[in-house]
Amino acid sequence: MIRVESLAKRFGAVQAVRDVTFEAADGRVTGLLGPNGAGKTTTLRMISTLVAPDAGRIEIDGIDPAREPLAARERLGLLSDARGLYARLTARENIAYYGELRGLGRDRIDAAIAAIAPQLELGPLLDRRTDGFSQGERMKVAIARALVHDPRNVVLDEPTNGLDVRSTRSLREAIRLLRESGKCVLFSSHVMQEVAALCDEIVIVAGGTVVAAGTPAAIRARAGCEDLEEAFVRLAGEPGDDR
Repeated sequence: MIRVESLAKRFGAVQAVRDVTFEAADGRVTGLLGPNGAGKTTTLRMISTLVAPDAGRIEIDGIDPAREPLAARERLGLLSDARGLYARLTARENIAYYGELRGLGRDRIDAAIAAIAPQLELGPLLDRRTDGFSQGERMKVAIARALVHDPRNVVLDEPTNGLDVRSTRSLREAIRLLRESGKCVLFSSHVMQEVAALCDEIVIVAGGTVVAAGTPAAIRARAGCEDLEEAFVRLAGEPGDDR
């Protein structure tokens, strides 16, 4: 479970995050939505211990990352907006390297790759060097890398970016399997189709603060419309958005 309370972060003159509070529960998929510049990626980076908040509190399964960063990271799988892979390594070697950094033994790494590869349709790519991979192929390897240590909490920043239709469907199924296994899944997306298909809960951020949160049905009801995309547009423009 991921809890954040009153998060704030400033970069120079820019107040990227003002006051963000929400909870992402185990066995649920929580979508973090917002217009460009709303503070979504900064919020995810703070949760993932990549950026320290100026104010507020984060808990990862009850662990405070500010006090126990290594313990918090053990419980997190992160797909950031940077998908960098080691071009001279194969997909398998890229995934295995991150498993080794997590302290996993070779047997466990091999078992994890064997389990993840079919979910993401990685089989034909595993033993090819990643140099020359398409954006979608690179994305799938990066997702596998985030899952290799079987984290209890999975944070995905724009996971379908660059994926074709077939790969997107594979990723959806992988996310559903993560939910069914009781994991907490938190992801950001601009694609309302993905949000509608996957999310149990939605958190909408605008101007660095949460303007709406709840189930997709509750979000639509609050906005007074049946279309989730239209509901997002209406709510993201509420007071508090200083774009």
